[in-house]
Amino acid sequence: MRPRMLTTGMDAPTRKETMIEEIYPRTVSGEIVSPLPSGLVPARQTLTGRHVELIPLDAARHAADLYDASHGTEDALHIWDYMTVGPWPDVGAFTAALRQQSAQLDRIAFAIRPLDGEAVCGQASYLNIQAQNGVIEIGSIWFGPQLRRTRAATEAMYLLLRHAMDDLGYRRMEWKCNALNQNSRNAARRLGFRFEGIFYNYAIVKSRNRDSAWYSILGEEWPTLRGIFETWLSPSNFADDGSAHQSLSSLMAAR
Repeated sequence: MRPRMLTTGMDAPTRKETMIEEIYPRTVSGEIVSPLPSGLVPARQTLTGRHVELIPLDAARHAADLYDASHGTEDALHIWDYMTVGPWPDVGAFTAALRQQSAQLDRIAFAIRPLDGEAVCGQASYLNIQAQNGVIEIGSIWFGPQLRRTRAATEAMYLLLRHAMDDLGYRRMEWKCNALNQNSRNAARRLGFRFEGIFYNYAIVKSRNRDSAWYSILGEEWPTLRGIFETWLSPSNFADDGSAHQSLSSLMAAR
């Protein structure tokens, strides 16, 4: 069933046109898990594709460029509307926050750099790492205006998915976002995540209630998704002007 739109008549970020989605039906299982997940935790290593690289976050190297990408314009400042932190008053405060992020042992934070540019202009992280169970989340994702709606942005997400699912053998990838954040929910579906439901009154963020929408990709679903990503990212899918012949959303919806 196609999602329906519900108008709440509210102003972002507390009030917004929100989506009513059907929970994707999956079969409940009690089967023996064999082989077991690898138990490996992602290393802080650079992930490189055709159009982008994800570099382990280093506040000293990356803070100035990331601050400019996320605070330099009014449009960029909207990045922080639904994030649990930010914005920051100056690059010094931002640098201190990035140092805290990169020091966390239960989070692997990356700065994102398109290969056709010199500066990093986005972030993403592995979160909620449960290596023994093969469960991991990608989150704390933001793209500067220059990175949005580019092949580099999509490839960055693909690289994170592929590394966790193929290289490390994880069996569940999670995506969680503020249920009012329509852009993030659209992105989850576009990347092949399936809706699991809303966790109401899940957190208090910046003094406001947060209801969280949960999505996931399971290990048995990943091979199909990998093929879709590779089809979409293939150079043959793009015209000379950079436009895609097939949209990723339509490919995911058709599976």
